[in-house]
Amino acid sequence: MTQAQSRYPQRVRNALRFRQLTVLRTERISAGFQRIVLGGEELEGFASLGFDDHSKLFFPEAGVPFTPPVVSDEGINWGDGPRPASRDYTPLYDEARHELAFDFFIHDGGVASSWAINARVGDALTIGGPRGSLVVPEDYAFQLYVCDESGMPALRRRLEGLLKLNVRPQVRAVVTVADAAWQDYLAHLSDFAIDWVVGHSEQAVADKLAAIAVADEDYFIWVTGEGATVKSLVRPFESERYDAQRVRAAAYWHKK
Repeated sequence: MTQAQSRYPQRVRNALRFRQLTVLRTERISAGFQRIVLGGEELEGFASLGFDDHSKLFFPEAGVPFTPPVVSDEGINWGDGPRPASRDYTPLYDEARHELAFDFFIHDGGVASSWAINARVGDALTIGGPRGSLVVPEDYAFQLYVCDESGMPALRRRLEGLLKLNVRPQVRAVVTVADAAWQDYLAHLSDFAIDWVVGHSEQAVADKLAAIAVADEDYFIWVTGEGATVKSLVRPFESERYDAQRVRAAAYWHKK
């Protein structure tokens, strides 16, 4: 591996496990997000090395029992019962407290959002993964992050990690939200330059990005959100001017 390659994000695989955890606390952490804190014996060995890792959360229908799948050398055995709805969420693991939190964006009609609003201490939640991590160096000199509400927990995790560095990199973030009240989720991260776009205007986000001067080297770019929007917004960063290994684009959701 060359010195340049060692500065690239590195993929790490984890042994896949399904865990049945218990709700320890619930908290409306901001105007738009509900935090659910989980714990239990099955949390032992949990690992999440990438800031935008995802765990799969399972939400069975009320009154319908769900037995977590079994992982073997032959693969995943889901059993004969119904497979419940599932969604991917950013794990926020507190190693010191041995607790795992998930921040749910609250919106109408969401199966996960509805579960989070109604969750009570003692409720059970089955999770799987993260199956792997993309470990992105924290000390890139210039870092650009672009997301909507779906990516805000991952962005929050990343920026909170950067706060701990002795030498803080230059960071720019462009975050689009439907309601200005939801900006409070990142209010404690005011040390970083965050440009807000209220109203989900793809063109407004693109205009913000066009005005940002990305460093010629030692940079990292992260673009997430709705699939078609991500594909459009990342296009300017797909030219020969940019190293594809330092540009990460991920669809966090898709319009129906």
